[in-house]
Amino acid sequence: MPAIATIDKKYNIYYYKNIEYHTYRFCEQMSQDYVRHFILLMYRKQLNKFNRKPVRRAPFAQNINVSRFINKSVITEKTDSFVPVHQFQDFNIDARLKANIFSKGFIAPTPIQDKIIPHVLQGSDVVGVANTGTGKTGAFLIPLMQKAMVNPREKILIVVPTRELALQINQEFKSFSRRTNIYSICCVGGVSVSKQIFELKNYNNNFIISTPGRLKDLVQRKVINLSAFSTIVLDEADRMLDMGFIKDMRFIMNLMPKKRHTLCFSATIVKEVTILINEFLSNPVTISVKSGDTPKNIYQDIVRVSNGGKIDTLHNLLNQREFHKVLMFGRTKHGVEKLSKDLTRRGFKADSIHGNKNHSKRQRVLGLFRNDGIKILVATDVAARGLDIPNVSHVINYDIPATYEDYVHRIGRTGRSNKRGIALTFVS
Repeated sequence: MPAIATIDKKYNIYYYKNIEYHTYRFCEQMSQDYVRHFILLMYRKQLNKFNRKPVRRAPFAQNINVSRFINKSVITEKTDSFVPVHQFQDFNIDARLKANIFSKGFIAPTPIQDKIIPHVLQGSDVVGVANTGTGKTGAFLIPLMQKAMVNPREKILIVVPTRELALQINQEFKSFSRRTNIYSICCVGGVSVSKQIFELKNYNNNFIISTPGRLKDLVQRKVINLSAFSTIVLDEADRMLDMGFIKDMRFIMNLMPKKRHTLCFSATIVKEVTILINEFLSNPVTISVKSGDTPKNIYQDIVRVSNGGKIDTLHNLLNQREFHKVLMFGRTKHGVEKLSKDLTRRGFKADSIHGNKNHSKRQRVLGLFRNDGIKILVATDVAARGLDIPNVSHVINYDIPATYEDYVHRIGRTGRSNKRGIALTFVS
């Protein structure tokens, strides 16, 4: 009897020959056609196991000491203002770019912008470590846009972990790039790849802002030639590692020129990020403007709840007047969706974003939350990563985060631009 397993040689043939051999031994008395059909069904069943995409499950939470969720000594008194070494007017950048910066109301750079922009303009590899909401995006966009204005053929990659962050950076790029003749394209999943392919083939884009998965897909389709890109930004590098993108990141970096300009930004520097920096960057300048793991302007506390009374405790909190714009976090997509619907049934203006919602729905919900169309946004860690939404009054960790690094990123959605914020974590 011929070996059914030789239908597809890219899989483990020996394994399927074993299936055939053992099956045949137990089915010697059956007709040859029946045995062949039975073996083929087994082969297809095993083949589906190889082809099945891995399911991303919510990680089990670390045993985080709840005292780390408490910081009531928020600095509210007036402190000395940061005095930058530079003004935007001082930087060696094009007058059109300066005009766009001033039109946004920016006169002086933030601490991370003040320290990083000069190094990027000089062409140095840079590692930037900063709390969220500190102007990190401008710290790399402004000098790299200058680079593209000096050399219109310059190709620059910006790689980020989530589509929402990619879209946000692209929007920021457009506000800085008016009348500069430099252009960008945002390549993310959840939207038509054919439209992105058309724009990549027919328009000259100096910047590609993308998530690792979609970028790898476009490279494999031979739409993007990474050897033409001499500059790359790895933003939210710690989160990309958390999400399992290290293989995609190595794939991308290995296809770029060995001599390149690499910038890496991370809110936390853990062992894995240090390994990545050593692997991808050359003699980088490290700039850290973190004042601690969490911003000092965020009041942090825990809320003790019983398992049965959790939703009622939340209801009572949300009824208080000061909870006017609340971002809540859950650990699973199903739990986030269920909580959002429960709150809606209780009369709150709430909605959710998570991986099971398509791109257009997520953007619609974010738009409603940003423009005060809804009061409460319930989200998973992945969906809300890097979001910059103004005036979030409270972050509530309805479910304890899987890691302390996730906690840091969650509460960084409030207290942005040095405003006061409040972060509450529900603890059983």
